[in-house]
Amino acid sequence: MPDHRRRVSLKDLAQELGVSIATVSRALRNSPEIGKDMQQKVKELAKRLNYRPNPFARSLRRESPRIIGVVMPNLVSHYYAAVLDGIEDEAATAGYSVISANSHEDFATEARAIDNFISLHVEGIVACLAQSTTDYSHFVELADMGIPLVFCGRTCLPERFSSVTANGDEAARMATQHLIDTGSRRIAFIGGPNHLDMVRRRKHGYLEALRDNRIAIDRTLVACGKIDYGVALGAAMEMLGRDDRPDAIIAFNDTMTFAAFAAIKRMKLRIPDDVALIGFTDDAHAAYVTPRLSAIVDQSHLMGVTACRMLLRNIGGDTSVCREVVPQQLVIRETSAKIRTEP
Repeated sequence: MPDHRRRVSLKDLAQELGVSIATVSRALRNSPEIGKDMQQKVKELAKRLNYRPNPFARSLRRESPRIIGVVMPNLVSHYYAAVLDGIEDEAATAGYSVISANSHEDFATEARAIDNFISLHVEGIVACLAQSTTDYSHFVELADMGIPLVFCGRTCLPERFSSVTANGDEAARMATQHLIDTGSRRIAFIGGPNHLDMVRRRKHGYLEALRDNRIAIDRTLVACGKIDYGVALGAAMEMLGRDDRPDAIIAFNDTMTFAAFAAIKRMKLRIPDDVALIGFTDDAHAAYVTPRLSAIVDQSHLMGVTACRMLLRNIGGDTSVCREVVPQQLVIRETSAKIRTEP
């Protein structure tokens, strides 16, 4: 039953009747696609629950603006801010405005943002999954309503939705190989939740490099949990406190990378002599810490541009499901190659 302390939405009516949002929307518009009985049921429920159409959405429809919605997990981070910047640049070129939402890595917030976008009648949506999202029904609703959706970075339901991703598997393989070539052997991986495809791709590349070099895989050197600075710091400290500590770390993103950097410093270990470090990050600060951080760098602005172009094609009538890969770049600075003493 809807919470009557807030505005009743189309989604509330749909859930109450056990039908799709699209069915409710069409019934309220007296669409001939919906039978008279269902139209009556929807209207009676709308009246009983005091449903009021969003006046802002009505004005938007009258003025026919061109708007797309964007939901990202953490717009404070450089990566997602740069992706959004790319989307906005491409959207503006095509005459579209952008409404953005920050899910704060939370499923409920993400689902609420999608519901708000539906109410505002956006023409399409670019989304990157929150780390807690394992229920994709709010995205399926978009497909059922015919609202174009493109995933960027973290994706799901690849058979239904187009996506733009990075080549995280290949980039992680190259980074791990670089660490091996420069003297590291006990290489750890600190990542996010295993259900995220981005995490799986990056971990896969790391493991493949170890296999290619016939280095035994030590599962105690793989820590995949919540994408959180404190969690990553704790995992790195635990690993580095062992007698058989890792001599290198690959970190999943900028949050994990700087947590690992801090852990190595706290343990009074030298970078890279004692512990080498490479992180997936395009954070500008990577070049300014001491020592300067070797990094796997996303072309995040290009990812945003590519995702928006793909979405605009969908809005224009191209219903094909497409997948594009934007390559990452391995930037070697000072934290990854161990100092070797000549014999």
